Amino acid sequence: MKITFGPLVYLAAVTLISTAALAQDQVTFTKNVAPIFQEHCQNCHHVGTVAPMSLVTYEQARPWARAIKQRVSAREMPPWFIDRNVGVQHFNNDESLTDEEIATIVKWVDGGALQGNPADMPPARQFADDQAWQIGKPDLIISLPKDVVVKAHGADWWPDILVDPGLTEDRYVQALQIIPTKGYNVIHHIRTSLVDQGAGTRHSGQLDGNVQLEVGEQGVFLNEYAIGKGADVFTDGSGRLIKAGTKVNFQFHLHANGTETPANVALGLKLYPKGYTPKHVITSLTVGVNEVDLRPHEANVRSDAYMPLIKPARLLSFQPHLHNRGKAECLEAIYPSGKTEMLSCARFEFNWMRNYVYSDDAAPLLPAGTILHSIMWHDNSDQSRFNPDPDAQVTWGERTIDEMASAWLSYYYMSEEDFKKEVEARKAEHSKLISAR
Repeated sequence: MKITFGPLVYLAAVTLISTAALAQDQVTFTKNVAPIFQEHCQNCHHVGTVAPMSLVTYEQARPWARAIKQRVSAREMPPWFIDRNVGVQHFNNDESLTDEEIATIVKWVDGGALQGNPADMPPARQFADDQAWQIGKPDLIISLPKDVVVKAHGADWWPDILVDPGLTEDRYVQALQIIPTKGYNVIHHIRTSLVDQGAGTRHSGQLDGNVQLEVGEQGVFLNEYAIGKGADVFTDGSGRLIKAGTKVNFQFHLHANGTETPANVALGLKLYPKGYTPKHVITSLTVGVNEVDLRPHEANVRSDAYMPLIKPARLLSFQPHLHNRGKAECLEAIYPSGKTEMLSCARFEFNWMRNYVYSDDAAPLLPAGTILHSIMWHDNSDQSRFNPDPDAQVTWGERTIDEMASAWLSYYYMSEEDFKKEVEARKAEHSKLISAR
């Protein structure tokens, strides 16, 4: 009797090939998704942080799979709201997912959110000690004289606390970092500001056009801490000036967590040597308006503000600042020739006060006479999910239930010679890239 194995062998081979192809095509947590979460998500989403869930293990992430798909597909998480179709797209602190990473997460969820082979799991990420200085040992550490006590229950709270660090001489800051030393889980964000020794109660000084140089309790912007944010380090040869007698205002966003909690903070400053003056002195100020009028149910209310640059400048960062009804903000350059260029646009969410720090090779170089144009939108309709009362008429004010419209900008002025050198270097690098294609 003749026995033929050909068809059976063929069928088995096809089955093995199909199974291997299917396994290769599957997206799993351990092999594909965990590395993405480690790079972009786990800094906030691990046990002990204020995030609502941990995404470190499969068991922790799996129950949230559908919600994760929805949030990353809408580019709501990670919280990075820059318009990807307009202006500069290179930032030092970009936490956003690529299109490929989003597609991987979506495919994982749509495929059943499989765990995969445990052997494929990358080594667990090690999280830095919350009390670790990323700038090295600070030359000066400023803390609150006493803890702020957050009640167990209650509305969010935005206290301003003024501290005198005892500065007796002018110094330049090379790097700085805020570390919550107590009450990490009740601190949403902190903004620090410099208050000149001659400043009194809060008021706004008007510079050119709509430039708001805020002084008093709030002061001139120094830096900001938000969930997952580390140190601010300035490029060698550039720094921020703190004058003798200056006080530091800490503006907190605090929220109750069900337990009465003391909160405190350490602001560490790494200083240039005494007597040293950096080549570039960094300035931070707001380009905004001090009048806002939102009528009930208005969904698209625009405000405009302008700031002229009297010298060539390098723009370092862009941070929209609005309140609950804030919708979006753009920053445009109007050049002396009359040409306009949109530098950045971003959606706005009040719970995420993002500062977009341009990468060194993409930071806008702006000639003298350029006018920076800040364009801001509010949504006072019932479609705005953070709007506490769409029936209210809302005007400008400091309270969260009021509104603001401004852009926080950091920049430094340059000499005409240095400006021309940098512009030519950019052009040469661009030509080199084009030739290499």
